[in-house]
Amino acid sequence: MEGLLDHLLREELTAIGGYDRAVSEFIRVTDQLLPKRVFTRIVPELLNGGLTQAGTPVRPQLLGSDPQCLAENAARLAELNPAGIDLNFGCPAKCVNRHRGGAVLLDEPELLAQIVAAVRRAVPAHIAVSAKMRLGNEEASRMLDCAQALAESGAAELVVHARTKRQGYKPPAHWHEIARIAEAVAVPVVTNGEIWTVQDALQARRESHCSALMLGRGAVADPSLALALRAHDLGLPALQARWAELPPALLSYWQRVRQVVAPKHQAGRVKQWLHYLRRCHPEAEALYMALRTLHEAPRFEAELHAALRCPAPELQTA
Repeated sequence: MEGLLDHLLREELTAIGGYDRAVSEFIRVTDQLLPKRVFTRIVPELLNGGLTQAGTPVRPQLLGSDPQCLAENAARLAELNPAGIDLNFGCPAKCVNRHRGGAVLLDEPELLAQIVAAVRRAVPAHIAVSAKMRLGNEEASRMLDCAQALAESGAAELVVHARTKRQGYKPPAHWHEIARIAEAVAVPVVTNGEIWTVQDALQARRESHCSALMLGRGAVADPSLALALRAHDLGLPALQARWAELPPALLSYWQRVRQVVAPKHQAGRVKQWLHYLRRCHPEAEALYMALRTLHEAPRFEAELHAALRCPAPELQTA
């Protein structure tokens, strides 16, 4: 989720808890060997043993179409001892697909196999290589070919978003199709797409025949979703989304944003998260409406703290 669920928000969500693993936004690989600083800039958790501050492993994700170049970059990335390496064959963005990356490669299962095999050979055996895919590019006729190509060439796990690229993020997600993939491959399959609530998660499990789930936008909208699902699995009382726990996370997120994001984009980053949070929290809707016209960081910070009834710290120049 480039531009939204980066390391800043990963820190806040994993601090709330419930996650076994996180995956980074994609690192674009074209025709050159990237310096290590690119990997650590996008995935700074690599400087912390591959973990968020809360201790959640983060798997960096590579995106590209050149098997040899991806392999060389994976080998360099492996020197930083990541918690696995993920390969992106699911991004539906036009700008990515136009440059032969992401979901457009699902029309070429032979190339998928070459990429995974090359990356698998290039990195030490203890570093897992996984892959993210959709049901297809324009349509799903080669879904099983792609899944089998990925699994048989060395992917230890497949994450499947239950829509084609053409379907984008338009509901519904076709979780039942993932069951066909899970039956066709010998590696674990993780279900992804349109999981906003515990009820969605349980239905996704039933239809996909997969117990493991990847949460994306649903976790951004309801940061306690993973914990709520864990509570259900353990037979504990239902855990409802609670706004009272979010003001500290929002303020912490704002401070992280202030440290690394250009001033003109700082307010926008927090409003972006609030836009998702208002799906579950009326309080987020009210806060979003109060802040939506503010752009300059000092005033935004003052109003944010006032709205959350927390004293604002002394303003620092970013």
